[in-house]
Amino acid sequence: MKSTINKEPSLANKVASGIFVAVILIGFLWFSVTSIGLELDFSTLSQYRQRLWEGFLMTVMISVASLIVSLVIGSLTAMGQNSRILIISYFCRAYVQIIRGTPLLVQIYFFYYIIGTAWGVDNRYVAGVVILSIFEGAYISEIIRGGLASIDRQQYEVAKSIGLTPAKTLQLVTIPILMARILPALAGQFASIIKDSSLLSVIAVIELTQTVQEISADNFRMFENYLFVGVLYFILTFAVSLLSGVLERRYNHEYRVNQYL
Repeated sequence: MKSTINKEPSLANKVASGIFVAVILIGFLWFSVTSIGLELDFSTLSQYRQRLWEGFLMTVMISVASLIVSLVIGSLTAMGQNSRILIISYFCRAYVQIIRGTPLLVQIYFFYYIIGTAWGVDNRYVAGVVILSIFEGAYISEIIRGGLASIDRQQYEVAKSIGLTPAKTLQLVTIPILMARILPALAGQFASIIKDSSLLSVIAVIELTQTVQEISADNFRMFENYLFVGVLYFILTFAVSLLSGVLERRYNHEYRVNQYL
């Protein structure tokens, strides 16, 4: 039997590479700033630390809620597109095409000020989560649908031949293979949710970007404020990347083990 060598980068290597890239970018940015004679002063941010912390927490809560809801919407839509009931299949396909074919900013205005008003949704935070979930769910649906389509049907035939129940087949075959194949794309989409949440500031959702806009209007330190908020967004998206790497190694291991069952 041939030994398999794990060529996947370790968590420590990913952290080190992320820090290295961040240092390079910061150095490049610092050189650019000094070359035009711009003096940065981040000390003024300390007096707004409570507001920044609240905005940061709000961004995290909106992103986590949207991540969960969009994953549910995406999973249901992916299965709906493969449904034998034509009206369900056509509806899911139309939803994906319309959502992916229009900008998020347009959808925010349309859903909040028209649909939200018509249905009496006046909570900006609930509306923000729903809008983000609907938007991201369309992309997640295609990721899941593509992952399901890539699974060799022979895997299911083997599972059936050895007497696995549908539940066991889902647990031992479908989920490990699917997750191993779609996790990188899902991680990118989840990072996109965090960044796209900044657009909710247009409907006055007091998350991180809206908080920084208000602070910038008060201290007139726009460059410092937005550089700082960029670092905070990077921390969140980098954390998603690290978590994705851990889960990816786990499901890749399960997939390799299940191949020998």
